[in-house]
Amino acid sequence: MKKHSARVAPLSACNSPVLTLTKVEGDERSRESPAPAEAQMQAGAEGGGRVNRCCWKCSVTQLKKIFWGVAVVLGVCSSWSGSTQLAKLTFKKFDAPFTLTWFATNWNFLFFPLYYLGHVFKSAEKQSPKQRYRECCRFFGDNGLTLKVFFTKAAPFGVLWTLTNYLYLHAIKKINTTDVSVLFCCNKAFVFLLSWIVLRDRFMGVRIVAAIFAIAGIVMMTYADGFHSHSVIGIALVVGSASMSALYKVLFKLLLGSAKFGEAALFLSVLAVFNILFVTCIPVILYFTKVEYWSSFDIVPWGNLCGFSILLLTFNILLNFGIAITYPTLISLGIVLSVPVNAVVDHYTSEIVFNSVRVIAIIIIGLGFLLLLLPEEWDVWVIKLLTRLKVRKKEEIPEGNGDIASGLPNKSRRTRPSMSSFAH
Repeated sequence: MKKHSARVAPLSACNSPVLTLTKVEGDERSRESPAPAEAQMQAGAEGGGRVNRCCWKCSVTQLKKIFWGVAVVLGVCSSWSGSTQLAKLTFKKFDAPFTLTWFATNWNFLFFPLYYLGHVFKSAEKQSPKQRYRECCRFFGDNGLTLKVFFTKAAPFGVLWTLTNYLYLHAIKKINTTDVSVLFCCNKAFVFLLSWIVLRDRFMGVRIVAAIFAIAGIVMMTYADGFHSHSVIGIALVVGSASMSALYKVLFKLLLGSAKFGEAALFLSVLAVFNILFVTCIPVILYFTKVEYWSSFDIVPWGNLCGFSILLLTFNILLNFGIAITYPTLISLGIVLSVPVNAVVDHYTSEIVFNSVRVIAIIIIGLGFLLLLLPEEWDVWVIKLLTRLKVRKKEEIPEGNGDIASGLPNKSRRTRPSMSSFAH
């Protein structure tokens, strides 16, 4: 028995402790098994600690990302709605939308200096401004930012940028800011249509529905004011601005592809250089032809102009670099949330009438915008979710049937005495 127990104990300790059935084997197990058990407990504790630490790190990271996402959403919403309202206020004293566009675009020059400051504070390997500039210039090609590249790849986007902002600001003069902000949300639908046609992006039925919603919302918004000339012109200007914005994004992806943060900052600063060199003449011409004329520079509301430019610069910074700290979908939600903010401000500061047609148009355009935020794999996720729900239902039904089946005989046994009593 001793020999037998000496052979069985290691087997039970290493492989299957449940197989130790005799007293001697149990004694051997009691003497030898605690060490592996303690090792297993320690290993389990260490593994559990690692899992807990990993889960804690993941949860903290996600919470930080959500927190920064909420901050970015509030920043995008407040800067976009604030710049729109401030532009409306500026035009009461300074009726010059193109000059305001030119003035605000010049502030884009700060993009690359601000990015370099962030690089100095955050990056471990710090580079000089010249080195960082040369590295970011590779985005334009092997030769960097040459004169030819400037006119072929930067100048067209400078024109589109100016047209987008000018048409948007000019529309604010014609219609209220609520209609302008909600109609500009249609640019995401235009981006999808152009990407589908030009870039051959994946066809998605839900995005086609969103584009139809956007077009229907535009028509309903035009009908809301009774097809007056000023409202039709204003709506046409906003749709033109949204179209220029969509064309800008699609051409950027077609000609330049994707850009890193430093490359995007340099590109936006280059657009400011183009604006200073080649667009400055247009406000001067408009001033002397008295299309956009003001009697003296003393009456120019410099505070409003600088405030509008700072808010627009903040909006573009959050829009372009916010994805570094949060999800892109949350950033897009900030644009949608600016619509109710502008609606509340217009309700108390203007004579806007929120009739049923306008409200339905706002809801339809907003719904279309939200549908465009769905990821490309949304249908796969929905199918997986429905499949899991079906599997759970199938697992619950047999258990329910078993309970019913087991309950029936008991019930029949309880009912038989009552039947016999009635018989007697």
